[in-house]
Amino acid sequence: MKSFHPALIFFIGFVSFSLFRDSAASVVSTGDFNKDFFVIWSPTHVNTSADGQTRSLKLDQESGAGFASNQMFLFGQIDMQIKLVPGDSAGTVLAYYLTSDQPNRDEIDFEFLGNVSGQPYILQTNIFADGTDNREERIYLWFDPTKDFHTYSVLWNIHQIVLMVDMIPVRVYRNHGDKGVAFPRWQPMSLKATLWNGDSWATRGGQDKIDWTKGPFIASFRKYKIDGCVWKGNPRFCRAASPANWWNQYSYSTLTSAQRRWFKWVRKYHMIYDYCQDTQRFHNNLPRECSLPKY
Repeated sequence: MKSFHPALIFFIGFVSFSLFRDSAASVVSTGDFNKDFFVIWSPTHVNTSADGQTRSLKLDQESGAGFASNQMFLFGQIDMQIKLVPGDSAGTVLAYYLTSDQPNRDEIDFEFLGNVSGQPYILQTNIFADGTDNREERIYLWFDPTKDFHTYSVLWNIHQIVLMVDMIPVRVYRNHGDKGVAFPRWQPMSLKATLWNGDSWATRGGQDKIDWTKGPFIASFRKYKIDGCVWKGNPRFCRAASPANWWNQYSYSTLTSAQRRWFKWVRKYHMIYDYCQDTQRFHNNLPRECSLPKY
């Protein structure tokens, strides 16, 4: 597996981050988990620091856990620093995602699939649009995500969805609505994080089960930022390009040349599954977006 010096990755990440700049007026999060989120599942398995700046989720034989944002959003950028479950985490799934929670839901997923000790972590991403998913992509992360916190981000605007790891784009889904491809653009979504038992499928197709003697399994969160348009019932305000809605401006309508180079690097050296290459699954009738440009 080809790798790059950490200093170079940091430099490029910093440059990419500066390109995805923000407006202070559009940041709607406080940095306090207690103020911006509520627990949706098993409060006894959610631990938050006294100052609200850090939070962890625990999975054991009794339960997993999860939390969700108080607000819903239509477009913006969301960043969260996460440290994944360490050690033998086979069978565990940490999901970090935006979802509209409607029958024909829209959803933007990061799913971190636990691994046997010593094996690389798999990041699975998926996009639901108007209730349809089956758009999975998988990559091996090029670092150990259990040793330290790393930033996982979603840029979502009327032009594209970009999923990033330490500001390096790992997934791009363009708005090809004019060509009949569904794109999340009407339904507001909340931000959620859940840790749960997925050992029926998560690790080697379900062959590696959770070893409960290695638990409890803990994932940690900190330094999040929600920079988005808070849903107030009218999509017109969120779809407009304005100083507050900086993400909808033309300069964010596609990847920059530097981001394209890093995106290609990820796909060449770290991608292990792309639904757009799975002709057997789709009986040689790939989804329409597979033949359309990503930028």
